[in-house]
Amino acid sequence: MQELPIDPVPPELGHELDISRWKEYPDLLTDSLWLLGPRDRSGPHTSEYWGNFVPQIPNQIVRRFTRRGETVLDMFSGLGTTLIECRRLGRHGLGVELNPEVARRGLELALSADDPYNVSTRVMVGDAASRNTASELQVHLEEFGDGYADCVLLHPPYHDIIRFSNDPRDLSNAPSRQAFLEGFREVARTALELLRPRRHMALVVGDRYERGEWVPLGFECMQVCRDAGFTLKAINVKDIQGNERGKGKNANIWRYRALKQGLYVFKHEYVMVFRKDG
Repeated sequence: MQELPIDPVPPELGHELDISRWKEYPDLLTDSLWLLGPRDRSGPHTSEYWGNFVPQIPNQIVRRFTRRGETVLDMFSGLGTTLIECRRLGRHGLGVELNPEVARRGLELALSADDPYNVSTRVMVGDAASRNTASELQVHLEEFGDGYADCVLLHPPYHDIIRFSNDPRDLSNAPSRQAFLEGFREVARTALELLRPRRHMALVVGDRYERGEWVPLGFECMQVCRDAGFTLKAINVKDIQGNERGKGKNANIWRYRALKQGLYVFKHEYVMVFRKDG
């Protein structure tokens, strides 16, 4: 069988993969359907905080779009899932978290992860939608290198599905969907400003029901990012794994409700990939 030709990797892809040995990366996803299976619970990863995304997501994004020694910015860092993966993979990690206690715990967990490449890991307490936070992040990024992040991850609240705090600045407390999107618009602008040109951002987001209507929150957030100046490169659909305890019973209840009420049960969310052109 004829071998595929090996072309040079465009520098803007940013990864360190040896494309001449492309068959040796069977776990790296290249299709738009992401069936990731159960949450990776190795090392300090934990699901003790509601809304944590599975570690496999930042693992995939960081490996595909960065090199060792580069800097990854997570603007909703929570309990440090992205930062843990960055330490394991040799990337400097900078997180933003609104809740001081969550920020402290997230940094604690991240710093307990293996660090084979001696990288830096920080968490800044702040509001990702604030211009003051953008200025402070710029200072941290200048201390890391030249003031740019090489990759950005955004995993915002899905509006008010889960209330993460009582802080009015928290996007999960936005009084309306429009207010949520306006706050997220500021986050997207900051991400564009701090991301190195020709590099990538990943948005992890889902949809929601509101008064009996399926609301395409994921696509509304996608459009906010496009309006901010990002170029959309991929819409990946990721499966949502249910809680293993009582899984059969819960699945039956939701299947019954779906058939009775004419609805479909949420079993997916999106991992959208964007690039900053120019």
